[in-house]
Amino acid sequence: MSAVKPRPAIADLVRYRPNLSAPKAGRIIRLSVNEGALGPSPAAVKAMEGMAAGLHRYPDIASSGLIEAIAERHGLDPARIVVGCGSDELIATLCQAYVDPGDEVIHTQYGFLLFPMATRVAGGVPVSAPDDGYTVSVDAILERVTAKTRMVFLANPNNPTGSYIPESEVVRLHAGLPDRVLLVLDSAYAEYVQTNDYTDGSQLVEAHDNVVMLRTFSKLYGMAGLRLGWGYFPPEVADVIHSIKPPFGVNASAVAAGIAAVKDIAFQERSREHNRVWSEWTRARFEELGLETLPSVTNFMMVRFPVEDGRNADAAHAYLAERGILVREMRAYGAPRYLRISIGTGEEMRILLDTIAAFLGKEPVSGAPVEGIEALEGAGTRVGAA
Repeated sequence: MSAVKPRPAIADLVRYRPNLSAPKAGRIIRLSVNEGALGPSPAAVKAMEGMAAGLHRYPDIASSGLIEAIAERHGLDPARIVVGCGSDELIATLCQAYVDPGDEVIHTQYGFLLFPMATRVAGGVPVSAPDDGYTVSVDAILERVTAKTRMVFLANPNNPTGSYIPESEVVRLHAGLPDRVLLVLDSAYAEYVQTNDYTDGSQLVEAHDNVVMLRTFSKLYGMAGLRLGWGYFPPEVADVIHSIKPPFGVNASAVAAGIAAVKDIAFQERSREHNRVWSEWTRARFEELGLETLPSVTNFMMVRFPVEDGRNADAAHAYLAERGILVREMRAYGAPRYLRISIGTGEEMRILLDTIAAFLGKEPVSGAPVEGIEALEGAGTRVGAA
């Protein structure tokens, strides 16, 4: 055993392990990591290919062009935007900048696992606030605020549950926090939300100096492999993040692709509509199979399986994996009866549902017609999909 030991605060961290491989060769249907179903915008691919000859140059530290494109697309102040190597980098950097050893950071019961991990790496103490069922409880968060609380992480919509809290509840949460506590709103799935009572948090950032909003290119934009994210910050917080973040954290290919992706409005709308239609279709098919799904405003859903051996979530996960279909176990989140399943292409969702039907000993359900589905079948083919 090695004599070189990590710090005690992180020695027993459960490593974040996305399910990316299956115990079989051949085609893999990957519905375990909430990637964009249609892949990247063709315009983003073209832009990335067009700058290949310049890869020997360091990227622009200021991510020139990308910040301006994001600001124009969302109507934001470019001076408040900070880009990162995925929003994960920004989460970790926020903890490094604002969390001292012993400081408490509140996250929700079923929140993103990276929140407590980044807290502990920084030396802080993660504090879990119970959800109300599978939805964030603002009251539970506020009840856990102490003199040691330094930061609150809120994923809205939430991963892995797919639920969200309305703008009024986000405002109430912020109003109940001391000014010294930084509220970090992770809005990675904001583009999928189609309700009138939702906020991504950008207006709160502009109105207060203790709110941060994070976004990503990994979901609707289909660019998870490029690791590109961004955040909207109060000016003083942005200055702090810039001072400690690696200057070349975002690569030049990601910047070029990001600019093109932000400007391709038609692709964004197509991806959003694809997700809406196939989410509704998938939920209806699960109901036909007698499986409950949690309400979701995202590009994934949690599906509850029976408790009996051979038909439970563990057995379903193994059955799917053996057939090259990857979904996400929820045992690490404390929800062992559930599997989280992302929305893929139309073909992938049909294969998934027929495979689960076979697992349950039932007839296939993928052929059931639903209005609007067939018009999107052609939209469900990713570039390079196997």
